[in-house]
Parts: sequence; structure tokens; C-alpha cells
Amino acid sequence: MSDSRKRHEALLYHAKPKPGKIEVVPTKKYATQHDLALAYSPGVAEPCLEIAKDKNNSYKYTSKGNLVAVISNGTAVLGLGDIGPDASKPVMEGKGVLFKIFADIDVFDIEVNETDVDKFIQIVKAIAPTFGGINLEDIKAPEAFEIERRLKAELDIPVMHDDQHGTAIISAAALKNAIEIANKDFSKVKIVVNGAGAAAISCTRLYLRLGAKTENIVMCDSKGVIRKDRENLTLEKAEFATSQDLHTLEEAMQNADVFIGLSQGNVVTPEMLLSMAKNPIVFAMANPVPEINYDLAIATRKDIIMATGRSDHPNQVNNVLGFPFIFRGALDVRATKINEEMKMAAVHALADLAKKSVPEQVNIVYDEVSLSFGKEYIIPKPFDPRLIYEIPPAIAKAAIESGVALEPITDWEKYREELMERSGSGRKEIRMIHNRAKSNIKRIVFAEADYLDVLKAAQRVHDEKIGLPILLGRKEVILALKEEIGFTADVPILDPKTDEEDDRRNRYGEAYWKSRQRKGRTLTEAKKLMRERNYFAAMMVNENEADALITGYSRPYPSVVRPILELIEKDRGISRVAACNLMITKQGPLFLADTTININPTAKDLIKITQMTSNLVKMFGMKPNVAMVSFSNFGSSKSESSQKISEAVAYIHRNYPNAVVDGEIQSDFALNPELLAKEFPFSKLNGKKVNVLIFPNLEAANITYKLFKEVHGADSIGPVILGLSKPVHVLQLGASVDEMVNMAALAAVDAQQREKNK
Repeated sequence: MSDSRKRHEALLYHAKPKPGKIEVVPTKKYATQHDLALAYSPGVAEPCLEIAKDKNNSYKYTSKGNLVAVISNGTAVLGLGDIGPDASKPVMEGKGVLFKIFADIDVFDIEVNETDVDKFIQIVKAIAPTFGGINLEDIKAPEAFEIERRLKAELDIPVMHDDQHGTAIISAAALKNAIEIANKDFSKVKIVVNGAGAAAISCTRLYLRLGAKTENIVMCDSKGVIRKDRENLTLEKAEFATSQDLHTLEEAMQNADVFIGLSQGNVVTPEMLLSMAKNPIVFAMANPVPEINYDLAIATRKDIIMATGRSDHPNQVNNVLGFPFIFRGALDVRATKINEEMKMAAVHALADLAKKSVPEQVNIVYDEVSLSFGKEYIIPKPFDPRLIYEIPPAIAKAAIESGVALEPITDWEKYREELMERSGSGRKEIRMIHNRAKSNIKRIVFAEADYLDVLKAAQRVHDEKIGLPILLGRKEVILALKEEIGFTADVPILDPKTDEEDDRRNRYGEAYWKSRQRKGRTLTEAKKLMRERNYFAAMMVNENEADALITGYSRPYPSVVRPILELIEKDRGISRVAACNLMITKQGPLFLADTTININPTAKDLIKITQMTSNLVKMFGMKPNVAMVSFSNFGSSKSESSQKISEAVAYIHRNYPNAVVDGEIQSDFALNPELLAKEFPFSKLNGKKVNVLIFPNLEAANITYKLFKEVHGADSIGPVILGLSKPVHVLQLGASVDEMVNMAALAAVDAQQREKNK
């Protein structure tokens, strides 16, 4: 993607459909006059009076307990420097998004137009009653040290400067594991730290708490090695000044065991790496360009243990592994501060998590056969679903044990369950499927690329490396649209109707005719049909000249599905295909089937639909918990639709006793665990979170998924066609760009999965 295109897309993302990335959403009913009278005057007076009696009641009656302030003056914005408070706001909003999607913490971003330390502290203290915690962000050193130190001392809520401590905690966890793998002693390793800003100082302090020795540490800044005989050192730099006769980074690197880079790109050479000790540990964390290129480093030293700040290499040191979960644990016990004990608890919890067996869901996301503790896996992955219920409890316990928790937790199992429920928020599944698609690029045909939105989707698929698009349609139109939207990449453009494609059309026509010659098709008809884009595109996939197909944007669904079903064979053992929509809801992912194909499926059809949908769920790395829904519950109606569900469920229970499937059941009971446990304790779904809904007919399924999408704003991936032998997926008429990109990502993963299963 060109720089101008990246700039345009980033600006458009932040500006449309409404400016910014976050909003305030009411959490209580407000539809009636009675609701408003409770929300504001006169009802609001009651909680106000209770809080006036005891300010701690603000945690009971307001959102304070789950609200964090992300506060900055914009003096040290990552990669941008001192750009001021106004310009820093998009970054602070972005930090708020990460808090929400990873730990379900609400955020107000506060940009303060003040660089004077005393005044800045006074401002933050004045607004602190609003919040349950404060995340300081992008404040330059050395002022950042003084600001954080004083606010921690003078406020009774947790305060953390993430630029200092986030990288420190994550890198310390990684370093602890790397030193173990390298079979070295923390108290003896020689450490070189390149960079002397807030992050570098905090990292080094934390390494000391893990067992490193000051006399074994050499810190460098832009002027070289920080020596005791250098004049005008800040207090923080003086803390790590060395008396060793070293002057340059190159000299410091000789026989070093560990290199910690928090500086700038490409300052470490292969020669420096070669001068390091056996089994060197190199954390090149400058972003976006590391101190030394990852591929160059591992080619230079086969015995290296390498980490960077980048997501496209193993061992990413990413602050998102820390701050959301640290604040989650601190808020949940109403900690008065984030102390050293809590930070060390995070270090050990992260380090320990990397040693545990990795869930298949994580392997799938990162396209790994089996991630396991070792040189290329020393720190958990950011999309590891265990982070939310492993790290916060460790923080909470440390807060309780160190005496800073005002509301200690006693039922830890219940707390873990609550944390798992929180993980349902956000759009993790979409991010995961995109990441999987990127791991093994597939060729995806866009059969209607001469439509603007389809071309925009193809552009995003290309630019985000989700897949390699093949564009079908009127070539002159596609070229004009490409120029209009700045899509400059050289990707294949094919127009099935032109003479340029005569040879391919004839070849496809003959192949199609051979499969249909006893079903009423003539060779002439077969070749003529190849002028139609959906026939042509489907044959590209059939002939392995493309890996997947996306179509359906411009035509009604039935007219697009018909040729697809005619050209693409069904999977082995499948007599009837179906369709499923994945809905990303606030309660987590829900797979709905059959949403577009089978109008009134039989009991036998429902069994197959359930099996195919369950396989799709497993492709996402999840265990299917299936509710076969109806207007009745467990035999309360003898209607035809209820009875066919009962028949299907009985068959599954007899033949697949380990499958978590039950019904017929009303949707509210299926999605409300408390209601289900109370009324139907015998159900196989008890104690399970339902993630699949199988409907008795297309009418119910189609209405439901569209209501989810339009009324609740749920993101949708689908409809995904189930039961075909090739990754061919048909969009709903007028699908959005996002929906097409998501479907393309799923089609790519579908192709990857089929390739593995060959």
C-alpha cells in the first residue's frame, strides 16, 4: 500500500461514519418518563445522598469502578514526539479501544494542555474522583517519572505510566523465560540496554528486581555508553551509569548475554551480534523498525533468542499483554495503587502462561501446528483467550497480599468465570480470522470487481495481506475505478466476455461440459455460459487457478447460488448444502444456521446442518455448544416443526453422545444460562455457553440474523455456504465493504483448511 493510500485510509477510518473511535453508551433503560426520572431528577438524588454519606458508595452507584482515565499532554507520542495534546487524542482514543476490547474496561481519554509538572499533577488530582484508575500515556521523560511518583503517592486509586511499566513488565516476563531457555543465571548475565528513556529506565529497574545485578548492566543513549564520569546526567541515567571502560554500543556488546533495544532502528550490526556471548538474547523493540532486522539476526546467529515489538515475528513484546489486564485486576479489588508486587505478579503470570499448553484456538489463529515453550515462544500471544482470566487474578491476589486492596476477592473460581464472560466483548473473532488468512496468502476471485464497493473490499484484502485478489468484470471499468480509489497494485484483471479470455473460456467450457454432458448440457451451451462471470469464476476455483471465490454483491442470492451449486461439487457424504452466519455479538460469537438455503429442512437435514455448522465452529478453534431452537421447549408442543427438531436431537444424542446439542428449546432459554438451569436442569446445555443456534426453517433463521445485524449492530461473517467441496461463498445482495473483507478472510482460511486436509 502506498504511503498516500495509507494516509487516506487512516484519515477516513477516523472520520467516518462518525468522527473518533469511542462513544458513551447508556447502560440503563431510558425509554420512559419513569426511567428518566430514575436516571436524573428526582431519582438521582438518592445515590447522591448515599455517596455524600460515604464516598466509597460511588463504586456502588456509578461507573467509577470500571472507568479508567487515559491522560496525556502529548509531549512524547510514540514515533511522533512532542505533538501536543490535541494531536495526541487519536492515540489516547485508540488506547481506550484496547482497554475495552481486551479487558472490558471503559475509558475517558483526557488530553491536558499543560507541560509544567506541578500544574499537570494538580489538574490530574482535581479530576481523579471521576475515575477508578489513571493510565498516564506519552509524557516525556524525565517529567514522566516525577508525575507518576507524586500521583501514586497523593491519590488513592491505581496510577500507572504505561510507557514506563508496560514494556518493562512484558519484556521482563519474556527475559525471565529467555534466560531459562538459554540456561543462564539472571544474577550473572551481562545486559546492554540501548536507550535511556522512561521505558528503558523502568525495564532495567524491573530486571534488577528479577535478579540482575547493577554491575552487570551497561546502558547507552544517543551519545554512547552512560559512564559515571559523564557530566549533567539526570538522576535516572546516573542510576545506571557504569565505571567500566566502555564508550560505544559496539564495545558494550562484546561478550554481552542480553541486548535490550528501546532506541531506534538498525543500530545493531551482524558484527555486534557475533561478538556477543553464547546463546545471546536480543530484544530489538524499536518500532516499526527494530534495532536489527529479525531475519538478519537469526541468520547471523543460529543460537539467538530474539524478540521484537512487531506482530509479524515470533516473541512480540506488546504492551497489550499487560495494561488491560493489570488495570482489570486492580479495579476488581479496588486497589489503591499499582505497586511493585502487582507488577512482579504480572511478570510471573505472563512468564508462567507461556509455559502452559497452548489452546488449539491460539494455534489456529497464528497458523501453528503446536505452539510450545521454547526459543520462538517465550511470551504469550496477544490473542490468547487465557490472558483475561489468568493475569487479572494474579494482579488481584498481589494487591490483596500487599495490603492495597479495599475489596478482596474470596471466591476465585467465580471471579475467573466473570472474567471469561467479559471476554465476550469486542471483535476478537474477526481479528483472529484475518490473522489466520494472512498466515498463508490465498488467491481470491472477486467476481463483481467492476462495482466500487467490491473493488474497495478487494483493495483492502490486498493491502492488508488477507489474500491475493483476482478481479473479474469489465476491464476498462475496473481500471478507472482503481485509479479513482488509488488502488495501484498490479493484480490480475479478467473479463470473461472479451476475446482475451477465449482460450480459458473454451478450456473451462469443455471441463464443465464433461461434468454435465449427461445432464442436458451441450458443449456450445457450456462454452457460452463461461462468458458469465459466476460460471467463469467458479471454474477458476474448480480448475485450481484460484483458491476461493466471493460473489453475490450485485444480484439476488438465489440467482447467484444456482450456478454455484451447479458447478461446484458437494463434499463427500453431503447430500444437501446449507448456510451459516457468524454473528459477533456483545455476548460473544453466535453461529446461526440455516440462514439462506434450506426453506423447510427435514429432521435428517437438520442433523446434517448441525454437523456442518459444528465443523465450522471448530475451524474457529471453538467447541460447539448447539441449541436447536423453536417456539416450544422440550416437547411442550406437538407441531410439525417442534417434532422434527426433537427427532433430530434424539438421533444426535443416540449416535453422538459427547456432542453438546439439545432442543427443542426457546431462544431465551438457550441464551440465558440462569433461566435454563432453573427450568430445565436436565439439559445438556446446562453450564455451557451456547454459541450455535440451529433453526427449524429458513424464515426464522434469516429474520433472526438480519435483526441481529440491523437492530443490535452485530458484525456478520456470512452467509457461509456449508457442504461444498471448494471455498466458494455467496454474499447477500448489497453487502458492505467490511462484510466482503470478512468473508474473503474466511474464504482464505477455508482454503487453507482444505489444503491441510488433503
